[in-house]
Amino acid sequence: MGQAVVEAGLDGVLSLAGRVARPLRQPLPQRVGGFGGIDGLRDWLRTERITHVIDATHPFAAQMSRNAVAACAAERVPYLALTRAPWVAQAGDAWQHVPDIAGAVAALKGPPRRVMLAIGRQHLAAFAAQPQHYYLLRLVDPPEAPLPLPRTHVIVDRGPFTEAADHALMRAQGIDLVISKNSGGTGAQAKILAARALGLPVVMIDRPALPARAEVHELAEAMAWLAHDGTPRGV
Repeated sequence: MGQAVVEAGLDGVLSLAGRVARPLRQPLPQRVGGFGGIDGLRDWLRTERITHVIDATHPFAAQMSRNAVAACAAERVPYLALTRAPWVAQAGDAWQHVPDIAGAVAALKGPPRRVMLAIGRQHLAAFAAQPQHYYLLRLVDPPEAPLPLPRTHVIVDRGPFTEAADHALMRAQGIDLVISKNSGGTGAQAKILAARALGLPVVMIDRPALPARAEVHELAEAMAWLAHDGTPRGV
């Protein structure tokens, strides 16, 4: 996103949540951390004289998106969500849809299994309620403290990943169940494609509900939106 904004000759600021210790480098100025709710974001929009907002947060960063929709509406700042198209089950997929993390934890009741838990690190503690399983974790940053799960194997790596590599990883680890958020897009899809090829069941955590908003799934669409509005500055 940052590269496209710079190449278009636009001024902008990239706002990061700060959950990743080593974010990918971007050619735009960056700020890290929250805004202090809707009012804090409104103040920041005014102070920085932001004219347009592109909300490219993770599809599960629901509170940030809700705040952005409300703040932009209050300040009359044009807003667009750039989000990954969700994954859709295909013929032969064995998906169990659950509404949230709690639903995924509940879906693990039963005898021990070998689970690829592909949800990031934020919600790992919730799965301590199901300690009977072996968990394969893939994290962007090394754990800073002991994990709350007694039987784990941690891989520290950053995507995008390939179907072939995830296929081999699941076979080597003896995985028989995948738990994933419906993050969508292609960068994190390899595990879903590999599970499909191996005939493995997937517990799919559905996306949280968000307010009605303008939304696109492609970077080119977001850049066209900026060009149409003739903006000198975006975020």
